[in-house]
Amino acid sequence: MMKPLILISHGNLCLELKKSVEMIMGPQEEIYTVTLQPEEGQAEFLQKFKETIADIDEFVVFADLYGGTPCNVAAKMLLSGSNFKLYTGMNMAMIIDYLNAALLDTKPDPIKGGTQGICDVNASLQKLDGEDE
Repeated sequence: MMKPLILISHGNLCLELKKSVEMIMGPQEEIYTVTLQPEEGQAEFLQKFKETIADIDEFVVFADLYGGTPCNVAAKMLLSGSNFKLYTGMNMAMIIDYLNAALLDTKPDPIKGGTQGICDVNASLQKLDGEDE
């Protein structure tokens, strides 16, 4: 069973990633989002994050950027004794891989899932073009 997923980001990135994932995977009631808006600081973000997780026992957090405010706020919670997994570098492939692991009843590997889809398409096309000759 999948632990609920909390997506945290600068601006609306996490909201839009969730919407994009739902275009492929269907509605995702166990994915929550917490945004940091330009006019907000750490205190406001922390309050929103705590409100989001208040009724969730176990969860996993994907953040947009290592060293950014959303990640730093979550990391401070870990240092204060909270217990959850925190990953940064959030991307669509990472989220889909996490959801697929739950469907296949396998252990998710967010780092692998997030990096497998990164590729130099030009180089791949050149290799294919070279094979055709």
